[in-house]
Amino acid sequence: MNTTTYKPTRAVIIGAGAVGTTTAYTLMLRKRVSEIVLIDVNHEKAVGEALDMNHGLPFVGGVKIWAGDYSDCAGADIMIVTAGAAQKTGETRLDLLKKNAAIFKDIVHNITQYNQEGILLIATNPVDILSYVTLKYSGFPVHRVIGSGTLLDSARYRYLLGKHKQIDPRSIHAHIIGEHGDTEVPVWSLANVAGAALAIEDEHKERIFDSTKNAAYEIIHAKGATFYAIALALDRIVTAILQNQSAVLNVSTLLDQYNGVSDVYLGVPCVVDRSGVREVLDLPLSEEETKLFHQSADKLKAEIAKLNL
Repeated sequence: MNTTTYKPTRAVIIGAGAVGTTTAYTLMLRKRVSEIVLIDVNHEKAVGEALDMNHGLPFVGGVKIWAGDYSDCAGADIMIVTAGAAQKTGETRLDLLKKNAAIFKDIVHNITQYNQEGILLIATNPVDILSYVTLKYSGFPVHRVIGSGTLLDSARYRYLLGKHKQIDPRSIHAHIIGEHGDTEVPVWSLANVAGAALAIEDEHKERIFDSTKNAAYEIIHAKGATFYAIALALDRIVTAILQNQSAVLNVSTLLDQYNGVSDVYLGVPCVVDRSGVREVLDLPLSEEETKLFHQSADKLKAEIAKLNL
């Protein structure tokens, strides 16, 4: 007789705004976990969002979804934090820092009261600094505090490169590293298809990178918020973790002498598996890329210093 006890997989999403609910819906459709919990300061909204998704379960099945509270973090595999003040038209991600750093102190305290073993996945902006803040507030080991980093930026970059070269973006290998924000760095020196370098004229490089870097501003101006693509990026990270894929993803993690940069969270290629960030992969950057990467790190370190953590 098999006496193995079934343990459901649970993702808790803190923040039932556009990003949080779209992430929950994506996880539901793709059946990544068996339980999804929505937590929000506006509990009634979380109840409504969960109910709306539950009404779709006869079409997809296989998932339990409910609006809960922080006690539901107990035993959760992953806690995804999307809560915080949203970026508005004309605001940079760093403009959100003071508001969201204060919010995070309470969020992280509430989570860690009930869960010390799961993985914290941060999506709230400015994501790199808030991932660093979460590490300090939580006391979790580095490998279990992950920011969404430049995974979405790299996807935007690959989409635009693929569009320019008329190649499926899934076949484009290219990285955006550094801040998820205005100082992000395109790694042109390593962009390739099947190992062959992408030959792109300088004027097209400038246009493609500007479109990559400013994509969020364009979308926010047009419709108020970005949420579809980041939800898919978070789904990709969750899948790599729960399926123990050892996938290489450009997530944000604490760096230790990465091209000379330490003690700051930035997006770089990492091996992501069931433990979280298992390994950080060094990229052989050009001299100019290294300089820009250091500038990105210095900018975020200056902002972190103002928080007096």
